[in-house]
Amino acid sequence: MKRTAILFAEGYEEVEALTVVDLLRRAKIGCDIVAVKESGEVTGSHGIRVGADKTLSQLVMEEYDGLILPGGLRGVNNLAADERVIDMLRRFAAAGKLTAAICAGPTVLAKAGLLEGRKACCYPGMEDQLTGAVACTESVVADGSIITSRGLGTAIPFALALVTYFQGEAQALALAKAIVFQ
Repeated sequence: MKRTAILFAEGYEEVEALTVVDLLRRAKIGCDIVAVKESGEVTGSHGIRVGADKTLSQLVMEEYDGLILPGGLRGVNNLAADERVIDMLRRFAAAGKLTAAICAGPTVLAKAGLLEGRKACCYPGMEDQLTGAVACTESVVADGSIITSRGLGTAIPFALALVTYFQGEAQALALAKAIVFQ
């Protein structure tokens, strides 16, 4: 079974984060909620608290096939300010593993230097922070092992793109049908 980690920092965007967790788990793709802070409980941008499966210091890169960043401006700022997150993104990308982000999250991929010459999208109006990227306006953009998306309204297509990455389009379409998506 493929295994992913989604990083939750204080101020994460709840729908973007939990939609990804839910749909990956429905697809039988492991998705651990990883708290960046050590307490193991993280509060989202709208006050929803979630208990993490583990903390960032407990994450062993070799056990995972992908690393995912949700949006939420405060959460993204907290992710970008943590050098452990930047280092981990670089190591995942160097190993050819999935690195994915939604909403403001792709700006952290840019800060890590992962978007140079790559197609990417982000929350509208933040494109100038996608340093080195070819900014796109599609809902979801996949460029090799990097997948980006624009915001809360694109959370389901983003999660389905992650399923496609790991399991193929047929599995993603089956999941979309099962959840009555379009």
